[in-house]
Amino acid sequence: MDEKNHGILSDKPQDAGEAQIELTLRPQTLAEYIGQEQLKNKLAVYIKAAREREEALDHVLLYGPPGLGKTTLAMVIAHEMAVNIKTTSGPAIEKPGDLVALLNELQPGDVLFIDEIHRLPKVVEEMLYSAMEDYYIDIVVGEGPTAHPVHFPLPPFTLIGATTRAGMLSAPLRDRFGIVEHMNYYTTDELKQIVFRSARIFNTKVADEGAHELALRSRGTPRIANRLLKRVRDFAQVAHKSQIDFATVKQALDLLQVDSHGLDEVDRKILLTMINFYQGGPVGLKTIAANIGEETNTIEEMYEPYLIQIGYLTRTPRGRVVTPAAYQHLGITYPESGEK
Repeated sequence: MDEKNHGILSDKPQDAGEAQIELTLRPQTLAEYIGQEQLKNKLAVYIKAAREREEALDHVLLYGPPGLGKTTLAMVIAHEMAVNIKTTSGPAIEKPGDLVALLNELQPGDVLFIDEIHRLPKVVEEMLYSAMEDYYIDIVVGEGPTAHPVHFPLPPFTLIGATTRAGMLSAPLRDRFGIVEHMNYYTTDELKQIVFRSARIFNTKVADEGAHELALRSRGTPRIANRLLKRVRDFAQVAHKSQIDFATVKQALDLLQVDSHGLDEVDRKILLTMINFYQGGPVGLKTIAANIGEETNTIEEMYEPYLIQIGYLTRTPRGRVVTPAAYQHLGITYPESGEK
């Protein structure tokens, strides 16, 4: 089961009990799902209309940075539609036969969820076109002289695709989604609600100030909020604290090198490398990656979106540039224009 979702921790469960707790963190309905209010309101209308017409929901594409709840929202949609959901990922569907096997198991109205849909092989993607649009696929049975095409009808179904890189989707595939929605970063108040909800599931008490500080340092991302909550819970337990207070959160996250704006060691390494070696930019992505020893995809998908979101990094035609706000946060004097 994919872990890129609202309310699910990225840590692997230690036992069956812990696994059950992590499953419980997933909201089951739109009412339980915290955040993404505009998206939820629209989905509620689409789902209600589809159910009243007794039709499958139109195909849905969810895109945005990792950890914002795309997988969980897909599960919520299936629950609200009262249908089954099958989950997979783009890299897992290596050949057309893999896709045929998945589609063959679907009942009318069911949801097929494909995470990282931008990584589908081209031959598989092309087979999806007729499946999405007209609910059939054509497959070749046999080999050599006995090979012959077979027209394989499909029940009406809903494909929900999730991607962190919508720009990598081909236009023909993107155009076949009737509902295309961007997942936004969460506000501090929304993350506080998530922290309180998760803490109740963990049977852990969190003071308001502690939940607020956790929310501030969670990069606008529910998955990170839950992961940090688990780590801070460890510190509180070892210190025999009856609840997670502000002091415990600060001590734990300072030790984990997560600062007051949610920046971690890699974020600071990116910014400081650009400042110390390239006068704050512009710097190419490959140059940054080579300097800090990270993959370009990791920087572009996991770190850069948040740094851009909070105004610490900008993209220009010549490369990435560190902003004055980032200098101020790092306690470094911003150079005058003549020095850059």
